Amino acid sequence: MTEEPYRWLVAVANRREYVRDQLRGGSPAFAVSLPDGILLLGVGSGQSKVFELFDRHAMGGLGHPADIEKIRQAAIDAAHTEAFTRAPEDVSLRRLVSFGLSPQLKTNFEQIFNAPFLVELLLTEIGSEPEKDLLLRLHFDGAFQFQMGGVQVAASQRDPEIAAQNWLKEAFNGKVDRNKAAEHLLQAWWCLMENKPFGEGMPTESERQAGWRALTKGREVEMGWLARKSPRAARYEPLTMAQVGL
Repeated sequence: MTEEPYRWLVAVANRREYVRDQLRGGSPAFAVSLPDGILLLGVGSGQSKVFELFDRHAMGGLGHPADIEKIRQAAIDAAHTEAFTRAPEDVSLRRLVSFGLSPQLKTNFEQIFNAPFLVELLLTEIGSEPEKDLLLRLHFDGAFQFQMGGVQVAASQRDPEIAAQNWLKEAFNGKVDRNKAAEHLLQAWWCLMENKPFGEGMPTESERQAGWRALTKGREVEMGWLARKSPRAARYEPLTMAQVGL
């Protein structure tokens, strides 16, 4: 009996390594808060990477398509239940994640006789101004981090993810517009996919531009936009490459 807690810890550690191995090489997703709204971007090969959730909320991520769809549907169901019992404007990303998605992911991950969710996700909530935008990074084990505004990256490996996020923060420091933001996100995507460094030895801008254009051939660049000011209650709209000048 004294060995059971140890066996459980070993089993959880093995599951963590298994999930990370399964996600390795997955195509990252991005979200950035801009003056006019929140831009989400992902590059897929036939499977969606960016999703609308509710009036002011959207999601992006990588992982197994069936698992992403389960989490997406759970978020939609929770949002509509919250809107029905309270009011649509009361639907909060903090509540959706803290009391719904995160516990579900944690429970599923720690129950060693169930298959874990193979996902790495980011979720967004548009605010009245950029400083009130909420960006959330949600992991396969239920752990999550909130931040107000800025940029978030969901990648399969933690160190490159942090490096990409830091580089993008510096790149967006000059308050770039939506078109330039999309260009930067695609450059970061290419660097992550090709294991390029973000510090010393980083490819030049012309190399990054040529790189992402070559690597996205045969793939779908998917973008979603949460508009800060809109006559509609639903702020989400899909974007094409032409709409962002690429």
